[in-house]
Amino acid sequence: MFKQFLHSSDGSMMPIMVLATIPLLLAVGFSVDYTSAVTTRCDMQNALDAAIISITTLPTTTSKADRQVALQQAYLANAGQGTASLTSVDIGADGTASFSATASYPMPTNFMQIAKISSVQVGVGSSVRKTPALVQTTFKVTKVSGYWNKTMTLYGTRFGETGAKPLMTVTYAYNGYGDPKGYGTTTVKTINGSTETTVQQQVCTTSTVKNFNDLPAGAITQSSGSKKYVTTCADTFYPANGAGATIDVSAMDQLYLEMDVPSGNPKVLKSNDPATSNRLYMGVSPTDMPEVATGQTVNIFTAVPCGQPGYQAWEDGGNPVPAAVSNADFFYTVQGKCDYNQRPSATVLTQ
Repeated sequence: MFKQFLHSSDGSMMPIMVLATIPLLLAVGFSVDYTSAVTTRCDMQNALDAAIISITTLPTTTSKADRQVALQQAYLANAGQGTASLTSVDIGADGTASFSATASYPMPTNFMQIAKISSVQVGVGSSVRKTPALVQTTFKVTKVSGYWNKTMTLYGTRFGETGAKPLMTVTYAYNGYGDPKGYGTTTVKTINGSTETTVQQQVCTTSTVKNFNDLPAGAITQSSGSKKYVTTCADTFYPANGAGATIDVSAMDQLYLEMDVPSGNPKVLKSNDPATSNRLYMGVSPTDMPEVATGQTVNIFTAVPCGQPGYQAWEDGGNPVPAAVSNADFFYTVQGKCDYNQRPSATVLTQ
């Protein structure tokens, strides 16, 4: 039959085969171009998602035009095809932010050119939303005690960096006099690069007294045998109307607290270390401060309350844990301010 087909001269079969083959070839060719378009669209979507998230880390003062430039650069860097356009930027008074963008690309075709279709327009869109988050935190020492010198440091890691840098130190020096509990001088400093600025100093002095009559407000009384001790602490803020150590954390990707106690065991305590974070207390009042559960880590961004004071304390190693917060030696208040933040982790894709 094949030979007969080849030698057929009536011309009735060949046109039919040609007509039947053309749609088949077109269908196969169109499917190849379609698959290419789907792949291109997927790559463009991934690139646009990455790009729009990246521009949410820019400060609120960044103009829309500058965000557009940054969007296109990030889009191309993530292998996006065509042009990305920033369609809307909305940052509310409470710090809530919304961004929308689109990208389009006239993808050249191969087989579809048979049908005089030289390109196919591929388009994608992305939108993100950011809720307000911690951008500033203020630490104020309330009372530090103990016979061991110690230092608490707040460390932060900026976006795009791997090394943590100190943002604040709270240093306690025992005054060598106190029984049964020792007190001393605590100095709070903010750190900006190589510049350290003292913002609070608490000086505690201890003396023996015959009785506990007519004591000044806030005096701490102690007894050891027949001896009576009174400790008074005085705070000095710099400037005089200051509230403590106020630190901008809006550009920080990670935060953690570290307590260094050279004479303690352990000597180093960290809020992000599950082996030592259980020596940190956090709560809503000076007496209601539950201890961090053993094996847990603390996210400082969520541990600092927004717009209201929070209470924290450390047990520096002199007592085993778990233990009541009354055994702690390092007490301070912490208050946060929440607003538009530059952390990409706080961004959620909504489209």
